[in-house]
Amino acid sequence: MEVICSKANATVKQVKKLLQRKYRTSSYLIEGWHLLEEAEKSGAQILQIFVLEDQVDRLNDLQKVKVVSKEILNYLTDSKSPQGVLAEVALPNDSLPVEYKGRYLILEDVQDPGNVGTMIRTADAAGFDGVFMSNRSADLYSLKVVRSMQGSQFHLPVYRVDLEVLLKQMKEQHLPLFATTLSDQSVDYRQLSVGNQFALIMGNEGQGISETVATLADQLVHIPMPGQAESLNVAVATGILLFHFI
Repeated sequence: MEVICSKANATVKQVKKLLQRKYRTSSYLIEGWHLLEEAEKSGAQILQIFVLEDQVDRLNDLQKVKVVSKEILNYLTDSKSPQGVLAEVALPNDSLPVEYKGRYLILEDVQDPGNVGTMIRTADAAGFDGVFMSNRSADLYSLKVVRSMQGSQFHLPVYRVDLEVLLKQMKEQHLPLFATTLSDQSVDYRQLSVGNQFALIMGNEGQGISETVATLADQLVHIPMPGQAESLNVAVATGILLFHFI
């Protein structure tokens, strides 16, 4: 197979654009063999695969495969140590649920890519039914978030939404809303009995939840901290709460 070695190659130029959010209207990139395997197992539509020549034999179907030089693979990813394969995957076409029945995680303006990916991965591990992200949360399909999710976007739906509209719809359907914050009205999370249908809202790393969310929430909750740390990392706090509530 011909090895693509030029950054001027038309396909390379088109795929390079997918590193920018504004060009990800129908597809995004995943990097590494584990994520490619997760995409294949999930039935996601894989549009193209870019692989180093010495690793082509790891692929079964070569129809969508393009062999690239190490320089080109490095050019197409922001990873310091690419694993030898990169794929373009079609964006999922998940529509919002008509009824909110289940356990959901909601991210309000969580902006660190590592936190967002870890929180989605944790919701997946805890068996939650979906994740909702506010419009000002981190870019879901940036390579940093995708790496942190470790394929969890193939296991449960993740939606970007107008958060206020979503929460009002959930309240109309009587889905309990729990939001994390330190305030006089918040209770120790260990005092709650949440059942198997609810939404947990986690706020921004620095600002926490907004006043709008605090007003719409049915109950404010917090994690007691007997030590001297001022706060917990939002992804760590999410892990504590999700696994307590399952």
